[in-house]
Amino acid sequence: MSIIELKASSCVRSLSVESQCNRCEIVCPTDAIVIGENPLPSINYSVCVGCGACGGICPSESFKLDDFSSSNFFFNFLEDEENLISCRKNIPCISALSVEHIISLAVLKKEIVFDMGHCDGCEIASTCHKQILANHEEATYLLEAMENEAVIKLENISYEDDKQTDRRGFLSAINLKTVAKTKKSFEDEVKKASDELTEHTLAKTDIALLKKKKIPEKRTLFFTAIKRVQTPSQFHIVEADEVSFTSQKLMDEESCTACQMCYRVCPTGALTSDVKNSKIDFDPFLCIKCNICHDVCEPNAIKMSTAYNIKEFFEPVVQNLISFNVRRCNECNVVFSTNSNEKLCYRCKAEEEEARELWGIE
Repeated sequence: MSIIELKASSCVRSLSVESQCNRCEIVCPTDAIVIGENPLPSINYSVCVGCGACGGICPSESFKLDDFSSSNFFFNFLEDEENLISCRKNIPCISALSVEHIISLAVLKKEIVFDMGHCDGCEIASTCHKQILANHEEATYLLEAMENEAVIKLENISYEDDKQTDRRGFLSAINLKTVAKTKKSFEDEVKKASDELTEHTLAKTDIALLKKKKIPEKRTLFFTAIKRVQTPSQFHIVEADEVSFTSQKLMDEESCTACQMCYRVCPTGALTSDVKNSKIDFDPFLCIKCNICHDVCEPNAIKMSTAYNIKEFFEPVVQNLISFNVRRCNECNVVFSTNSNEKLCYRCKAEEEEARELWGIE
């Protein structure tokens, strides 16, 4: 049986305690993933069925199965002459694929088929079946907006491998095929046997990785695939709510305090500044819609646009959201950024406010 692995340094919740991301917890069909007091997700390995849905929905690809890689599946599927994706043939569950994977495969294969024949009565259908349908709807909607003729079909084929009789058998087969490459450690077997939540924390090596900006593999695959399709006759504008994996941003200049938190916590570098911290730029190409920039923005200055231009798929452009004044603090002479006529840096301003409070001066 597969075992899910969490790469703590990739999880957006590791970047800030303010993060509200809980997509993995919502999609888990057995409640094996729990987000409680611990900022990072906790996992009950004994009830995890290895469907991979958490990996499919995770914006930063922090969840991965030990015996299944969506990226490896992507390339193997492209080499396969057939176009069927089935939980009894080549994937633990179709929900393990993200919308980006689905669109990429569709435009390159021209037609792909989801085998939905085993969903009725499936032990994980409560959430996974819904996610598959949602992913299919979004991918189809965006393909139409891209004016692409690729087709994603939902068919009750109920594929069966003569050697396998159920989903668990398929997962066991994967283990047998990869036993030479992947050996189950004793610790993993203990995890599966224990009916307790395993909490995850950031190790020293994880902390060192937090500052590194990384683009998920599925985003790289997506834009590689898009480069190989015809540009639409016009770039359509779609509703932002219909796009789950990227966004366009707006900035309320009056509310922004130039605190720098949004681009410092951005896991992919979609939000950036320059050496002087004199501006905030946004690159939709890199945005994974993890929402952490919104979660950490205290004045709620950074906004999600209500629309998304399909042009960003084909001709992504870095946008300037706001520019700041850069000056030296009258008190400590440190250079700081501000969106006002403030003459004191934030540290000196805070110290002055504390002093005035102590002195009883308003």
